[in-house]
Amino acid sequence: MFLKTVLARNSGLVDAAAALHHQGEIPPDTYVMDLDAVESNAALLAAEAERLSLTLWFVVKQFGRNPELIRAVARHIPKYAAIDPPEARVLHASGARAGNLGHLMQIPRRTLDEMLAWRPETVTVYDAANAHAVSAAAERLGVVQDVLVRLEGAPGSVYPGQEGGVPLSRLDAFAETVERLPGVRIAGVTAFPCVLCDPPSNKPQATPNFDLALTARELLAARGHTGLKLSAPSATSIASLPLLAGLGATHGEPGHSLTGTTPLHALDPHQPEQPAYVYVSEVAHTLADGRPALYGGGFYARADIKNALLPRTGVRLPVQAAPAENIDYYRLLDAPTASQQVRVGDTAVLAFRTQIFATRSNVAVVSGLSSRQPRLLGLYDALGRPF
Repeated sequence: MFLKTVLARNSGLVDAAAALHHQGEIPPDTYVMDLDAVESNAALLAAEAERLSLTLWFVVKQFGRNPELIRAVARHIPKYAAIDPPEARVLHASGARAGNLGHLMQIPRRTLDEMLAWRPETVTVYDAANAHAVSAAAERLGVVQDVLVRLEGAPGSVYPGQEGGVPLSRLDAFAETVERLPGVRIAGVTAFPCVLCDPPSNKPQATPNFDLALTARELLAARGHTGLKLSAPSATSIASLPLLAGLGATHGEPGHSLTGTTPLHALDPHQPEQPAYVYVSEVAHTLADGRPALYGGGFYARADIKNALLPRTGVRLPVQAAPAENIDYYRLLDAPTASQQVRVGDTAVLAFRTQIFATRSNVAVVSGLSSRQPRLLGLYDALGRPF
């Protein structure tokens, strides 16, 4: 999906990743992350958000909750939106500040005291029961916690496994309940996804959930709530920030734009953010019909993988499709031609959209690529723990 783009815009990363594997410094099933590019992308996003008077909360699940990368991003975007408590703990320990907790996964109530003690800017709540739990935890800590109301998505717009939220038709009743809770204050609204990349136009487009969020904010303002935030996550990038600002959002949540791997980047290699990672595997064996098998572990189901580069010979082979319901022990390539030599142990470099936290992959962080002096900073697992 991104191989052509990364070769055109960050070929040094491909060379460094291939060299690290060839020298035995990284194993197959490793994502190699360009720290310099990630930090540069964060700086670009921060500058554009400031120009548009937007606030950003960064997201790290896609690059493996890695402490080196977290620190690099936080130098420009200080606050994060954490997906779940394990991610929040890594972010907190790495020195970033809590912007939004509970957006994609509600905070388990037995974890609330720990998380609220960090004084997050906001906590997202899906229903009255979670609002009660946040209020009780805040009271125990002697604080009042700002909460964002997560709205139930428009029909057909919600991804399976991400259901939940307050229906717009019940927002008044929900607000009336929350307004009586002493430990929380309604600070705004959010929904997901609010923006998606539109392939025909090659532009970010607002989803119906964005309209729901705007309407919900108006309803809450009519009840007397002021200074209301509207966080509009998904596909947050330099290309989409003007859309967020123009429609009235206050917050965006960049994730894949930090690594230059949104769908827009696959379609348009001239997007400002630079591609910042590749996936490294190696040829494990060859089938009787000539198809090479690569070691798996990081082949995310929604990756839309196209080709693999075998740097020893420069050969590029198509990657065959694989059903998402099967474990990716291996991934098959098309059989090479007679002139395309492929050997067991050959390095393979791929570039595709991923969510590293949902894989069993390794993460190698490389610095110095911007000055052509690459250096392996460390090797981590998919949850940010160093080897």
